[in-house]
Amino acid sequence: MVKLRSTDPYQFEHMMVQLLNDMGYKGTNGQSVVTQKSNDGGIDGIINQDPLGLRTVYVQVKRYSEKNIVGSPEINSFFGALRRKQADRGVFITTSSFTNDARDAAKQLNIALVDGEMLTNLMIQYKVGVQIRQNYELYDIDDDFFEE
Repeated sequence: MVKLRSTDPYQFEHMMVQLLNDMGYKGTNGQSVVTQKSNDGGIDGIINQDPLGLRTVYVQVKRYSEKNIVGSPEINSFFGALRRKQADRGVFITTSSFTNDARDAAKQLNIALVDGEMLTNLMIQYKVGVQIRQNYELYDIDDDFFEE
């Protein structure tokens, strides 16, 4: 997580959009973009899930320290940005965590939340920003298989 928190903010936005692409949100013929560095209107990434852009996911990312917890004001601000785009869904990703008020607000506003722990797990699961150092399998006898 330390490496993510020290990454250039604009590069971090690219990494998060890449993660969502690898998770399948871009769709087969969709496209994704990272918005400009400043004056982005509160939207860091846009993922069109289909070629015509009829299903669009908007992304907000915050590369915060562990102690800088995302609260409901940030969620409400992102929702305002979504409303300006006439969007009905969004993903808010942070390297820190969310307050309970932020979680409640996000649930009401159809915003998916990804905190630092979940982000780390997703990056490992979808192999974004990681390399396999060693891979091996250990086998054990399944005793239940041999019972009648």
